[in-house]
Amino acid sequence: MDSLLLRLLEDDSSSNEDYDVAAIMLADLAKNEQPKHGGSVQGHEVVRRNKQKGDAKLFDDYFAEEPVFGPVTFRRRFRMSKKLFLCIAGAVEAHCPYFQQRRNAAGDLGHSALKKITAALCMLAYGVPADSLDEALYIAESTIIESLRDFVKAVVEVFGEQYLRAPNEEDTARLMQMGAARGFPGMLGCIDCMHWQWKNCPTAWHGQFTGHCHDPTIILEAAASRDLWIWHAYFGMPGSHNDINVLHRSPLFARLAAGKAPPVNFQVNGHDYTMGYYLADGIYPSWSTFVKTIRNSSSNKTAHFAKVQEAERKNVERAFGVLQSRFAIVRGPARFWDQTTLWHIMTACVIMHNMIIEDERDQPEDFVYDHVGTPVEPEQDEDRIYNFLEMHRKIEDPVAHSQLRDDLVEHLWQLHGQ
Repeated sequence: MDSLLLRLLEDDSSSNEDYDVAAIMLADLAKNEQPKHGGSVQGHEVVRRNKQKGDAKLFDDYFAEEPVFGPVTFRRRFRMSKKLFLCIAGAVEAHCPYFQQRRNAAGDLGHSALKKITAALCMLAYGVPADSLDEALYIAESTIIESLRDFVKAVVEVFGEQYLRAPNEEDTARLMQMGAARGFPGMLGCIDCMHWQWKNCPTAWHGQFTGHCHDPTIILEAAASRDLWIWHAYFGMPGSHNDINVLHRSPLFARLAAGKAPPVNFQVNGHDYTMGYYLADGIYPSWSTFVKTIRNSSSNKTAHFAKVQEAERKNVERAFGVLQSRFAIVRGPARFWDQTTLWHIMTACVIMHNMIIEDERDQPEDFVYDHVGTPVEPEQDEDRIYNFLEMHRKIEDPVAHSQLRDDLVEHLWQLHGQ
């Protein structure tokens, strides 16, 4: 191109049209040599989506006074009632400016908060790629991914303190009465771990995140009650760890070790106890806060206890199953690259799972919230280390664990009249 320009400029016989062509070529050459500072991407196809049409269609289908799809279909597709969805959408829109509908620099009205939140919730509920929602909602893939990231982060920030809280005194009383009704006085729930496959785990981390699942996974440790409410969720440990490694790093007993947990007082088989416990499988340590099953039972009493304990311990497995059924994104392989986004997704799904349980709770009997003890006095700073070590010494007591399990064996045998 440069040699052609030189010949045109040096040739005296060149016409005016030749000089015009040379001037245009010089201008294009100078333009290409200028540094770029953003702007449109060359070769990018601009898709003129009818944003208002997508908003109107979504509103007529689900949110109008007489929608096309009724409450049953809404509940099945959004995994929650319309009332709860609007509550979450309103709180998220007020908390995060990204979901507030605005006009861009060209004056075009952007997507509504309902459409962005619907797109994010569809990805969570169905586990589908973002691009699959474009035809139905008229929204780009990049916008859907950004909406999902901001939505799960806003849900954690707005509702996390209330719906992912540790049991307070009233919650503890209710959990104890639920456990006593099933033959386990003093039980606070069941504990176990779940693996979430990480499809886009960086290659350098495969060894760290690969365990018995033969694929990179991230572990969720959860404690759930019989109504499937998840009271404790600790997510983020690499899949190469087992349940004991996760337990030693999770904050499950942090409040108990610090002396801030609500007091628990109950009696089993004539013995008094002051700490609640969780039902667990055989891999967990023999602590006084765990009640495990009895393998190779040698008597009818122990066999009956193992049968009842294993049946009740499945509550946490049921909670995992319902969580994955409601939000299929945590059932299939995770397609995001960073752990922070995965943590927000899992935590937001657990929070919304608890919100759905509260919204649809229908218990056959009303539990009486009895007073279970006096409030714990605030600790002094100099006593925290001593209390932490002392409480862990009590928890890691296989003798107390064996005594509690023997008492429960006798209690269940007497309770069921075997």
